[in-house]
Amino acid sequence: MTTLAGFLELSVEEQEARGLRFTPQEIAQQPDTWEATARLFRENQGRICEFLDSVGVRSGVEAKPVVLLVGAGTSDYIGRSLSLLLRRTWGCEVSACASTELLPNLEDMIVPGRKYLWVSFSRSGDSPEGVAVIEQAVRLYPEIAHLVVTCHAEAAMISVAKKADRSCVLVLDDAVNDRSLAMTSSFTNMVVVGQCLAHAWSFDEYERVMERLARAGREMLVSAGKEAERLASKGYGRICLVGTGALAGVAKESALKVLEMTAGQVKTIPETVLGLRHGPMAALDSGTLFVCFVSQDGRRARYAGDLLREIGAKGVAAERIAVGPASMREEFRGCCESYLAVPDEIGDGYRPVVDVIFGQLLGLFNSVAHGLKPDAPSPGGVISRVVQEFRIY
Repeated sequence: MTTLAGFLELSVEEQEARGLRFTPQEIAQQPDTWEATARLFRENQGRICEFLDSVGVRSGVEAKPVVLLVGAGTSDYIGRSLSLLLRRTWGCEVSACASTELLPNLEDMIVPGRKYLWVSFSRSGDSPEGVAVIEQAVRLYPEIAHLVVTCHAEAAMISVAKKADRSCVLVLDDAVNDRSLAMTSSFTNMVVVGQCLAHAWSFDEYERVMERLARAGREMLVSAGKEAERLASKGYGRICLVGTGALAGVAKESALKVLEMTAGQVKTIPETVLGLRHGPMAALDSGTLFVCFVSQDGRRARYAGDLLREIGAKGVAAERIAVGPASMREEFRGCCESYLAVPDEIGDGYRPVVDVIFGQLLGLFNSVAHGLKPDAPSPGGVISRVVQEFRIY
């Protein structure tokens, strides 16, 4: 099987024939594009901070808005990867809310009279429920403020959001408007925007974080690429991925990448570290690949270590892979077969963009191993790059 670098070196003709024109490049470009996205945020920092101040993000606790991070599929997992970081830095009630649930249950989810800020993430900005839920919110709850983050300058979501009383839009560079079916650099760059929002008034601090993220991302592309290629050659038909906090979002997104890029031929089970025991462990067997994203926090890491040992003792995994802080490698040596290290100075709240690279590469190499085309891995068109139109009620 060809390495990631090998995919990038293929002729354009061969890349197109094998469905590798976009996906490898979109994965490989991520550290460089993160730095570009941070610069874009710096250029727009003034107007974004003015908007956030206008909706009360820095007000006293009672005057702060309830913040909903809205998206569908991968864009929902952006919110799940950011909610705890934004909650901690903004001091607001922040939660991820899938637009696929928000649209049919809008009246039950919105408390009349309460202040809201919706931060909507979308690669295309054109998904049916994403556009529809903002349209309905603008019509039924005009007091809701909207911040839209998208990779598509012509997104329908932008024009809809601008009809709200208070709105702000940030369009990322077209380079991260992924052309492949599966979102990779679109995901991580919108997560970067969320991290920038967390440091909207302390951006110098985040720029130092970004230096570490970009360096770690480049290292992860190499180490995770080798490991993902090795694992894909084993032909595992089932992969379980777990994490906690922001890393639970990584587990979900990584599971989706493998599922999408293999057209469901590799079944995936995403769970939280403590949630797996409550039933989902029944789906594991001796042929399962088990991946655990290990927290930097010592207490959370101990929960992960205990689970890894339990999985081994019960014989319900063929291999156990841990992705975690470099300083914990020795501590975890006895409870996993392989360990991918992330620099200690990167906290859990910032790790999603780095850790998810492993999940993306698992998807890419498994797709190739199954004879599929990663750029368009759904031969029958069961899924598509942008969700097809459906009836909105």
